[in-house]
Amino acid sequence: MEDAKVIVETLRRQRNNLRFSELANVCDRFFGAPRQEGTSHRVYRTPWPDDPRVNIQDDKGQAKPYQVLQVIKAIDRLQHPAEEPGPERT
Repeated sequence: MEDAKVIVETLRRQRNNLRFSELANVCDRFFGAPRQEGTSHRVYRTPWPDDPRVNIQDDKGQAKPYQVLQVIKAIDRLQHPAEEPGPERT
């Protein structure tokens, strides 16, 4: 299987022309089994508390480009947790 860096770069290049099944396979690899599937949506859990899910939707066999971008951001966040902004202090 391709390493994570290659997968993310492929997503970045092809986000407007990516099959839903390919995006679902990437999400399965990074986030585990979806907590919801069987409909047009697949919902994956993420380990952070503020927005703990990634939701992708099958659009006539294609992945929606904005959801591909959300997946890329979630993978980046998984790979670089130290770069997350902390809570603001006053």
